Amino acid sequence: YINQIKSEQDAALTRYVASLPLEQKIAQLFIENLEGCTKFRSYETVGAMTGSNDKTPLIAGGYIFFSYNIAETREQMQDYITSIREYCNEYENIQPYLCVDQEGGWVSRLKKLNPKLPSNEKVAQEFDVNGSYALYTEQAAGMRELGFDMNLAPVVEICTEDNTEFLDGRSFGDLEQVITYGRACINAYENNGIATVLKHFPGNTNTDPHTGLPEITLSKTELLSSIESFRQLVQYKPAAVLMSHARTTAIDHGVPACLSGVWVTDILRNQYGYDGLIFSDDIFMGALADNGYPPAVAAIRAVEAG
Repeated sequence: YINQIKSEQDAALTRYVASLPLEQKIAQLFIENLEGCTKFRSYETVGAMTGSNDKTPLIAGGYIFFSYNIAETREQMQDYITSIREYCNEYENIQPYLCVDQEGGWVSRLKKLNPKLPSNEKVAQEFDVNGSYALYTEQAAGMRELGFDMNLAPVVEICTEDNTEFLDGRSFGDLEQVITYGRACINAYENNGIATVLKHFPGNTNTDPHTGLPEITLSKTELLSSIESFRQLVQYKPAAVLMSHARTTAIDHGVPACLSGVWVTDILRNQYGYDGLIFSDDIFMGALADNGYPPAVAAIRAVEAG
């Protein structure tokens, strides 16, 4: 009976997606940045995509809030997010995911509005599993009250000598710690209405992808061992996985992971059995743009990768 209901739901979703205009289907593939923190409007139109005079707004599948999009008070933040929801309703558009990087520690976009959130490293050092679940539950409640529905967290990379400088406290620690606290983090947010995003698959090095292209030179055995945390944690149904820009010598050599069909489809989708959303990291980062993958090229390659 449950399988029958799921089959009917899937069929209904397929019919609904098929009914959407092509331009809207394309817009749904993207998470975009926003302007300001007071009132929303879309800057894309159907006409810009088709070369016509059609002024119908295009609304992305999601929007990411950076520090300059965070209002000074909770009330102002709620008003801004309400303006997004109302705009989408006005144009009968699918409501977008509203995303923010609320990892904890120095990556805390909501530090002015939500309770203080320690870094992953501090959580693993100072909290037990129940305490960490309560901590992330509190964050989820605050995010929902503001109007957000997706947290671009947690980072579930294992901390090693090769990435510790770049991660800088963003990892829970070794494999056991990452799995234990990553599971508590995923469950706390997802159980309380906030979608989670595991990142950055299949890892990073100490090269900052904002400015350079990380090269992971581990052997295949070492590489697969280093990403065991992702293999195990996707079983807890996080809403999304975010791909890194890193290239790996041992697998699909020379291709950034977020543009690699081997990493995205063969491994994450097929081998790991993950059926949620898969995001690329920011396609405007220097790691891609300065190494032969300008945004227009990277966008197409990411879609082709799966």
